[in-house]
Amino acid sequence: MRIVIALGGNALLRRGEPLSAENQRENIRRACAQIARVAPGNELVVAHGNGPQVGLLALQGAAYKEVPSYPLDVLGAETEGMIGYIIEQELGNVLPFEVPFATLLTQVEVDPQDPAFQAPSKPIGPVYSREEAQRLAEQRGWSIAPDGDHFRRVVPSPRPKRIFEIRPISWLLEKGCVVICAGGGGIPTVYDQQGRLQGVEAVIDKDLCSALLAEQLGADLLVIATDVDGAYLDWGTAQQRRIVEAHPEQLERLGFAAGSMGPKVEAACQFARHTGKVAVIGSLEQIEAIVRGEAGTHVSLAATGLRHA
Repeated sequence: MRIVIALGGNALLRRGEPLSAENQRENIRRACAQIARVAPGNELVVAHGNGPQVGLLALQGAAYKEVPSYPLDVLGAETEGMIGYIIEQELGNVLPFEVPFATLLTQVEVDPQDPAFQAPSKPIGPVYSREEAQRLAEQRGWSIAPDGDHFRRVVPSPRPKRIFEIRPISWLLEKGCVVICAGGGGIPTVYDQQGRLQGVEAVIDKDLCSALLAEQLGADLLVIATDVDGAYLDWGTAQQRRIVEAHPEQLERLGFAAGSMGPKVEAACQFARHTGKVAVIGSLEQIEAIVRGEAGTHVSLAATGLRHA
């Protein structure tokens, strides 16, 4: 099977952990140990988040006053290289030596008229107290928003339209390469009025880009790996129940939170609807069972009802 695995932010950094290289490597090591279990006999593409890493680079850049801060598209490219390097290394430590790996910088076209540019919503960087977040917003002109009990910087998150490197990704897969790409939702780019491609100040949602990636690659399965074992009905209550299987239309009616499960559900529904294939939302620790069809929340057009555990 050709499988696209979209790693959630928890695969790189757990909530509340310091943004150290050691913490990120340890989390990626655990993620790669799970991914390696489904590598034999399959074509693998790994996408990943980068919100905390982009935010950290932005903070570090702001401390250097000699030049203007680097734009988000450049920071996104930097994090694709950094995270891809660690994923390649840790996968290489658990898979046979002859398995090749490649990390591709991935440019993704967005619409410059996307309404997201007028309503920043994508959280990046570390979490702050309300007071600290408000101070930084005033100092640096940031938009901030609640994130659980804390606050984070938010930036525009336009929808992905096209992945420019889709052909070389396909070529690498055909040669048996494990490909790491579309990190952080890809590098957001637009065509200017002269038809020149350039970066734009935004961060694309990783799950929506992963769905587009899986669709354009003709993937057999999209796995959206996170820190919970699926999407839930009545989440956070004594009546919560994991959704085992659902049709996209049924799942979309449930109204999941925009800042957490919402984009994952939207991405899974988009892939299932556009391809007729299966998308699964589930825990990284259960990835073998997910690929076997035994774990997670399965979203497909073949589902005849909403079934829960």
